[in-house]
Amino acid sequence: MNRPMLARVAPFALYLAFLAVEQAARTWGGGFDARWLYPVKVAGVAFALWHFRGEYRELLARPPRSSVLVSILLGVLVFALWIHLDQGWLNLGGAAGYDPRTPAGGMDWPLVAFRLAGAALVVPLMEELFWRSFLLRWIERQDFLSVSASEVGFRAILLSSALFGSEHSLWFAGILAGLAYAWLYRAYDNLWAPVIAHATTNLILGLWVLQTGAWQFW
Repeated sequence: MNRPMLARVAPFALYLAFLAVEQAARTWGGGFDARWLYPVKVAGVAFALWHFRGEYRELLARPPRSSVLVSILLGVLVFALWIHLDQGWLNLGGAAGYDPRTPAGGMDWPLVAFRLAGAALVVPLMEELFWRSFLLRWIERQDFLSVSASEVGFRAILLSSALFGSEHSLWFAGILAGLAYAWLYRAYDNLWAPVIAHATTNLILGLWVLQTGAWQFW
């Protein structure tokens, strides 16, 4: 695996490894509050992104001004679809989600802050580097750095979006989100466009979850 590929795969792989550890910790119990593994996970992924920062040259290109508003609006649309496409066979989850409340029923605000920051700042960057910057272009051609986003074809968009959806319990909403983010990347040939949309979706979702208490979406 060459360094440009490693730089995009390693943070994502670290994130998945922490998910497995979190699941094991919840199963094991033992009085340990597994929720505090999330800040550790976010810090670890953020460090990995910082370590490989020199490989993310495409992030040096500013997003076109016209893309920012479109990205935000599309991020809001993905959020709306996400919370309405959770019925029956569209939801393979059933987990309790991330509940940041204290035993007394109040909010554990440090947990809330870490969760929001991770979901809105770290996760969008990490996932867009993996799913769009790497995998989408790699499916198009294995020498992915030689592929501009505007050159990516329908097959690569469909396959990468299907795989992106399979990462989420709300698989169909995940596919639609993947298609939306891939379209932004291709349309503007700039990775910041899907990063902004993804961050918008996650931030609004987090605020909505805190307002409604629908922890299963977190």
